[in-house]
Amino acid sequence: MPSPRPALPRLLLLVLLALAACRPDPPPPRHGDDLAETPAVSFPAAWPYAPDPEPVRAPRGMVATTDVLASRVGIEVLEAGGNAIDAAVATGLALAVVNPEAGNLGGGGFMMVRLADGSVHAQDHRERAPLAATREMFLDAEGNVTDRSVVGHLAAGVPGTPAGLWEAHRRFGTLPWADVVQPAIDLANGFEVTVRYLSTLEAARERIAAFTEGTRVFLPGGAGPALGDTFVQSDLAAVLARLRDQGPDDFYRGETAALIAAEMERGGGIITLEDLDAYTAVWRDPVVFDYRGYAIHSMPPPSSGGLTMAAIAGMLERWDLGALGWNTPETIHLMAESFRRAYADRNEYLADPDFVELPVQVFLSEEYADRRAATIQRDRATPSREIAPGIEAFLDESHTTHYSVVDGDGNAVAATTSVNSWFGSKVVVAGAGFFLNNTMDDFAAKPGTPNQFGLVQGERNAVGPGKRMLSAMTPTIVEDANGELFLLTGTPGGATIITTVLQSIFNVVDHGMNVVQAVHAPRVHHQHLPDLVQFEFGGLEAVTVRALESLGHSVRERDPGPPDAYFAGGMSGDLQMIMAMPDGSLAGWSDPRRGGRALGR
Repeated sequence: MPSPRPALPRLLLLVLLALAACRPDPPPPRHGDDLAETPAVSFPAAWPYAPDPEPVRAPRGMVATTDVLASRVGIEVLEAGGNAIDAAVATGLALAVVNPEAGNLGGGGFMMVRLADGSVHAQDHRERAPLAATREMFLDAEGNVTDRSVVGHLAAGVPGTPAGLWEAHRRFGTLPWADVVQPAIDLANGFEVTVRYLSTLEAARERIAAFTEGTRVFLPGGAGPALGDTFVQSDLAAVLARLRDQGPDDFYRGETAALIAAEMERGGGIITLEDLDAYTAVWRDPVVFDYRGYAIHSMPPPSSGGLTMAAIAGMLERWDLGALGWNTPETIHLMAESFRRAYADRNEYLADPDFVELPVQVFLSEEYADRRAATIQRDRATPSREIAPGIEAFLDESHTTHYSVVDGDGNAVAATTSVNSWFGSKVVVAGAGFFLNNTMDDFAAKPGTPNQFGLVQGERNAVGPGKRMLSAMTPTIVEDANGELFLLTGTPGGATIITTVLQSIFNVVDHGMNVVQAVHAPRVHHQHLPDLVQFEFGGLEAVTVRALESLGHSVRERDPGPPDAYFAGGMSGDLQMIMAMPDGSLAGWSDPRRGGRALGR
C-alpha cells in the first residue's frame, strides 16, 4: 500500500489564505535603467537551464531562431544592407531547408511587423482548407474521428508560406527578391548535418518511413544522413530557384503547383490547381492590448493568440504577480485559473473571421476581464467542468518554429510558421522535396472532440471549404509606455504557445527577468480541457506541486521521453526573444530547449 502524500505544511496553508485575503495594487511599469539590472533568480534544483548566462548583446541588429545556420543567414542579409523584413524572409526560407520538421514551404504562419516609424502590421499566411473539403471528411462511418486529419494527403491545407514571404518583401523589403532567396538555395545545395537536425529527424523516423518519397529524400538508404555529413536537397533547391526567378507564380500556378497537384492525385488528397491559384496572404488589423503600461501587439484571428492573451492578461492585471512571486503556488494558481477561462472562450468563439462573426471587442474589454476575474477564487481551483464559455449575448450570424529579427534602424519582425505536427502530414511532394502540413487537424473535425493537441473546439471552427483553421501561433511585439520598441517574443508548441509567450512577458514585466532568465524559466500550462496544470519536467518543486493540489488542481509533470503533441522531451516551446535596452543596444536569447542561437551585429 503506498504511503499517504505528506500534508501541506500548516505554515504554507496560512500563507496562501493570507494572500487570498488581499489584493495588492499592480506594480508600476519598469523603465530605463531598471531594465539593465539582472535580478537574482532561483530555478528548481532539478531544472537543467541556469538563470545566469549573459544575453547576446549587439548594437545594430539581431536574429534569433531555432537553428544557427538560419540565424547566420539573417545576420548576413542585415550586413548586406537589408532591413529586418529582408532578413526575416531570408531566415524563413533558410529554416525551410535546415529545419524541415517546422520551417516550411508546405505550411503557413503569421508575421508581425513593426516599422521604425512605429506602425505595426499583421500578416496572415495561414493555410486554407481545399475547396473540396467537407465538414465530415475526417469521420468514419460511425461518426468517429479518424487519423486522416493528422497523417497523409487529406491532412494538408493549401500552403501559405511562399505567398506570405513574397508579400511581406513586396510591401516592406529593400533588397532585390533574388538576394533574399539565394541563401536558402545555397543551403539546399548542401549544409552540414547538426545534432539538432538529427534529433528531430530521429524522433519522427518511423512515421516518415511510412511514405516512399519522404524516405527517399530524408532517409536515403533507410538510415538518413550522419552527423557532419553534407546533406543535399536537389529537388528543394530547384523549387527555391524557381521561387527566386518567378516569385510565387511558380508555386501557385507553375511547375511546383503541378507537382503538388500530382502528389495530391497520387495520394488521394484534394488540393487542386484551383486551390493553389486562389490562395492569397492577408493583412489584418493587429490585436493590441495594455498590460501594466506596456502595449502588446499580436495576431488576430484566425490566430487565437492575441485575443486569448488579452483575455488572460486582463484577468491577471487585477493582481500583483511580482509581489506574489515567480511561480509561487499563488501565482501559478491565478495563472491557471485565468488560462482555463480564456481557453474555454477561445475554443468556443474563435475561428476564421472571414466566415464567422467574432466577439473581438468583448475579449479586449475591461467588463469581460472584470466578470471573468470575479469568478476566480483565491483559495480553490474551479473545475473546468464548471467553467462554461463566458461571453454573454453574443450572436453569430487551430510543427511550428518562431524567429525574431530587429535591424539597426528599429524595424522588427516576429514570425511564427508551421507545418503543425513535426514534419506535418509526413507527405513529401515528389519532385519538390518539402513536407506538406497537417493543419487540417486544427479544425474541429468533430466539434466537442479533442484534436491532437487536446483542444476541444466548437462549431465555429468546423471544417469548411476555403476556410482558414484556427491557430495558436502568437508572434508578439511589445512596446513600452513611451511607445518605443521593447520586446519581441514567440514560440512553437501547439496549444501551449499562448501560455508560453505570455509567461515570457510576465517574466520580464512582472518579475524583472532579463531575456536569458525569461527564456530559461520553467513553464506551466492549462488549456481548460483536459483539466490539468501541466509543467515541464523538473520545472516545479514538490512543495509547490503539493500546494497546488491542496487548492484542488490536478497537476502533471510532462514525461521526459519522446516528443508528444505538447512538449518535446518534457520541455515546452522554443522561445526566440529580443529586448531593446535603454542604451539603444539589443539583448537576445534563443531557447536551449531545441538548441537555437541568437546572433547579433
